[in-house]
Amino acid sequence: MRKFLTFEQFWRYYLREHSHPRTRSLHIAGTTLAWLMILAWMVTGYESCLALAVLGGYGLAWISHFMIEENRPATFWHPLWSLRADLRMYWKWLEGSLDYELRRAGVRQRSAPRVRMGQEA
Repeated sequence: MRKFLTFEQFWRYYLREHSHPRTRSLHIAGTTLAWLMILAWMVTGYESCLALAVLGGYGLAWISHFMIEENRPATFWHPLWSLRADLRMYWKWLEGSLDYELRRAGVRQRSAPRVRMGQEA
């Protein structure tokens, strides 16, 4: 387990642990699903929506770490800072400044491999 003195130190680490665009996409999808389920709970009062918010949000995020990044989610060691960082990443994505934050944290942007007609990747 890594020790961090400040959230800003953790934030840079968090971004590096989410270096792959597909990982970030699944996090964004999971966070969106969680917000929608919380909104559904507020409208309907069905507590099952809260369970779906947690399962959808964390489920997609954890799958991305195990299957794409091949690392362990920071939630296991730093649950509150990890939640804060996920919400910050979501906000930075919404406002269009996530690429800047990734560069600042030293994350190299990966691009999808290009495939030409008639060729396999």
